[in-house]
Parts: sequence; C-alpha cells; structure tokens
Amino acid sequence: MKTAAAFINENAQNRMSDAFDAKTRAALRETLDLPDEVVLSADLEENRERLAKTVYLFSTWGMPPLTEAQIREYFPSLKAVFYAAGSVQHFARPFLNCGVKVFSAWAANGVPVAEYTVAQIVLAGKGFFQGLRIQEKEGRAAFKAYSDSFPCNYNTKVGILGAGMIGSLVLKMLGGYAFEKLVYDPFASDEKLAALGVRRASLEEIFSECQTVSNHIANLPATQRMLRYEHFSRMGRNATFINTGRGAQVVEEDLIRALREEPGRTALLDVTWPEPPKADSPLWTMPNVILTPHIAGSMNNEIARMGSYMAEEYAALREGRPCRYEVTEKMLETMA
Repeated sequence: MKTAAAFINENAQNRMSDAFDAKTRAALRETLDLPDEVVLSADLEENRERLAKTVYLFSTWGMPPLTEAQIREYFPSLKAVFYAAGSVQHFARPFLNCGVKVFSAWAANGVPVAEYTVAQIVLAGKGFFQGLRIQEKEGRAAFKAYSDSFPCNYNTKVGILGAGMIGSLVLKMLGGYAFEKLVYDPFASDEKLAALGVRRASLEEIFSECQTVSNHIANLPATQRMLRYEHFSRMGRNATFINTGRGAQVVEEDLIRALREEPGRTALLDVTWPEPPKADSPLWTMPNVILTPHIAGSMNNEIARMGSYMAEEYAALREGRPCRYEVTEKMLETMA
C-alpha cells in the first residue's frame, strides 16, 4: 500500500506543475499516493479526512504559513514537508515545533543565482554594463576608452558578502578564474573559508579593495539596512556592487548618494526594497544603475530542478540514507 502524500499551496494559480514536472511526479508515485490536485490552505476543512492520513507534504512558492494548531489538527500523521523553493523562514518553525521535518531546495534554487552572479562579475570586470549605455550615446570608441580604465578579470579582487549556500556556490564557480576572493561572513568557520580558497575580510576592507562586490547575506532582521554609505562610499572609481540577495539589506538612499558622487561606480540590482522600486525612485533613471526584475533565481525549466531535488530528498529519507537539505531550527538563525 502506498503512503499518503499531498501537494499544498495558498494559491490556485500556483507553480506546482513547474516544480514537480511529469518525470518527478512519476518517480514520487512509485511509492506515494500523491494526487495531482493541490490542497489549498483555505480548503483544509473539506479535505480533513484525506489530510489526516497524509504523511508527506510537497509544495513550492506559495507554501501556506500554517499555525501549530492547524498542523496538529489537520495533519496528525505528517512526518515531513518537502519545499521545492528556497527560503523556508515564513513557514518552517511551526512544523519543526510539531516534530515535522522540513526540507528545502535552497541549493537547487541557488544554482541559477550563482550562475547569474558569476556572469555579472565577469562582465562587470570588463565595464560591460555602463559601457553599453556609453556606446549608445557616444559610440564604440567611447565604450572602448571606458573599458580600458578597468583592471578586468586577472588578479583582481572580488568581494563576496555571505558564504552560505549561494555565496559558497559563487565562490566555487569563481575557482576557475584568476580572482583574489575576499569574503565577509562572521558565521563561516576558518576551515570552511580555507577550503573555499578565500580570505576573510571586513565589510570596510571589501568595499575599499574589491573591484566587484556581490551580496549574498541571509535576509534576517539583524541584517536589514546593514549596507550603508560608509560602505558604498569606499567603492573605487569603477567598482561594481551586485545585489541578487535581498534589497532590504541595502540603505538605498546611501547607495544612491555614493553612485551620484562617483558616476563611474555601477550597481547591478536584481532585488530592491521595496520591489520594484517606487515610481519616483532615482534608481529607475540613474545611468550607473542596472535594474533587473528579480530574474536571478529559478525560472521556467530551472524550476523543475527544485522539485527533482526534493524527490531525491524524499527517496533518501524513505530509504534511511543521509539527507542533504533538511532544515533545522538552528539553521533558521542564519540562513536566508
């Protein structure tokens, strides 16, 4: 007899079929009774009988933040939640408090973010982003003159803020380049940084010394508005700041001030706070700001990678093998 499982989400217009594609669903159904129907958080009562037998839940973006009381009432048999997306901060604690294991595909979601970031770092080193705008206005020779003012991508310092899952993956991918890598992460051990081949540095050192700085710090109350004018004002004449993490960590008025004071500086912002920026925000019109619409994370075909990771975690749990992506309450203190 197969074990009862269910898909759950807040929204009827969810991405469940993108995250759990036909191949992944087929693999799960070898051992699970897992209907295609997605149970919505508003419909718990009408699904009470079915949910009482459910042992495993599968979800993605839109996972409902259920209370401990709801979990105990509607999911008395539940053993684990498999979340085919990244951060679990908004829903994990009540499940953990009820003794339910939580697994997240943060590593899968981190792959496209890291790929996107590394591409930006390499292009930023050539003056690509502002260079295109300069060429549109002043021509090819002006772009070339601007690019010639950059140290480019050999023996150049790159700063990574946060050596968590995504930051570490960025650093590993950068291992194929001749960069000197500096890292700010007060929680990372010396052993971890040594294994990554990087040097620990303060925020002040990184913003002062690095040609490119990329933010991957976990989004926690303590990290909000932590990147300020005292950091951005230290950036070099042609330095670049990349943010594919969270916009709330940046004091945007301070970043804007530093970019206005030195127009050679560049900001590549895939995230802002609020997101998108307000209609009257200078970020929309500043020539040294490149805004992208939060596209670094999993999109289209990439979304299925997250479901595949969670199917693999389910198989490992079922077979008693080590799981790689279980989230603990301790981890929630520092992870994104």
